[in-house]
Amino acid sequence: MMSVAAWAGDEHYNVPLWEQGKVPMATGDGPLDAPFLTVFLPPANKRNGTAAVIAPGGSNIMLMYGLEGIEVAERLNDWGVTAFVLTYRLNPRYNEAARVQDGNRAMRLVRARAKEWKLDPNRIIFAGFSAGSNMARSVAAVSGPGDANAPDPVDRENSKPNYLLMVYGPGRKTPNENLKEFPPTFLLSAAADPGAANGTAQLFLDINKAGGVAELHIYQKGRHGFGAATTSPEFSPWMDAFKHFLTVDGFFGGKK
Repeated sequence: MMSVAAWAGDEHYNVPLWEQGKVPMATGDGPLDAPFLTVFLPPANKRNGTAAVIAPGGSNIMLMYGLEGIEVAERLNDWGVTAFVLTYRLNPRYNEAARVQDGNRAMRLVRARAKEWKLDPNRIIFAGFSAGSNMARSVAAVSGPGDANAPDPVDRENSKPNYLLMVYGPGRKTPNENLKEFPPTFLLSAAADPGAANGTAQLFLDINKAGGVAELHIYQKGRHGFGAATTSPEFSPWMDAFKHFLTVDGFFGGKK
């Protein structure tokens, strides 16, 4: 498993979610207490103003940076999407509340610096895998407009994703969750991963029944943890299917 912090070079750099000493709910001031984004910029001639925050999985005790972070970011870069891999706070030092705070802050930070990265603040995906997918549902459920009077300009931004990608992690219902108001959501799992598959199928039914927008893909074979799956015989089509979903909904421009 490769650390994004160690891997980031000239083309990929880290941006802290909060200034040092200002991380809410922090229990210390070490590397594990300071969540950050790693920026993956597409080639200049491909950039189209779209963006994605990527939350890798890892059971909330580690982060699968390779399969569910770097590889996904690089594929999105091929589409012209600027990608941000989120390093969020983990068990046992931090609970889900801290992680959801990290996810919402990541969305606000990308919007706050959209001009710097030449992004459209209305075309940002939150993409989660496994534990990161669980976080994606919670982020969408509790997201909302920022505080216009906040002293920190990042906190003035809306944290609601424009699109959700949820891969083998259906998450849990949040009190007062309004699925009709969820962003357009792409749901993906494998039938041989029954807990994730059945929960994902149920989430699709719930979103669809509520009147939200969702698309569901459950592969007949496979496992948990397939990530970008570029060369996988079972899963290799999924990212192209996701791109089609985004295209149909107008993510890359044009009318929906």
